[in-house]
Amino acid sequence: MDNHAGTHSMTAQTPPLVPAQTALVVMHYQTDILALFPSAAPTLLANTRKLCDAARARGVSVYFAKIHFSPGYPEVSPLNRNGQGIKRLGLFVDDQVSPELGRRDHEPLIVAHRASVFFGTDLQLRLSAQGIDTLLMAGIASTGVVLSSVAYASDADFRLFTVKDCCYDPDQVVHDHLFATAFDSRTTVLSLAEALALLG
Repeated sequence: MDNHAGTHSMTAQTPPLVPAQTALVVMHYQTDILALFPSAAPTLLANTRKLCDAARARGVSVYFAKIHFSPGYPEVSPLNRNGQGIKRLGLFVDDQVSPELGRRDHEPLIVAHRASVFFGTDLQLRLSAQGIDTLLMAGIASTGVVLSSVAYASDADFRLFTVKDCCYDPDQVVHDHLFATAFDSRTTVLSLAEALALLG
């Protein structure tokens, strides 16, 4: 079986989205993270703003998730290697969702203390309560929040789409490999153009 079949393309069998049952989850598009990637940030923000606006126009809920810690990082375990790295860098205490995305007051903001937007948050509960079973996912970085969150959402039986042009990782080789393997086996991988067409 060819695991790469269908990568970067919607198949004829892709059923149409039901807006009331669909959410766009924008993960870790926050000022501290975008500041780490100044050369990539403008394109990522422009792409993801288009995606957000298309979702809004279609009546698809837009959820934002950010990683955040209290001053002093009381949420970070000394056993958590990723958390210790964040603590050393002094990130994610005072930052905010990137204003370029135009988050609206009614659009939920999920605050996570770990890589996955589901771990230790009420995101799954909120989605289930709204009858949402389909997720479009975009985030930074592909090896962090996207990988962790896609794995969880797949196990939780959500129908998943990942929008490659709205995800980023500083390691381009690993980014491309993830979209060709782990993400392609759990999600329908879309370009921005394909996602906009799906949102119609």
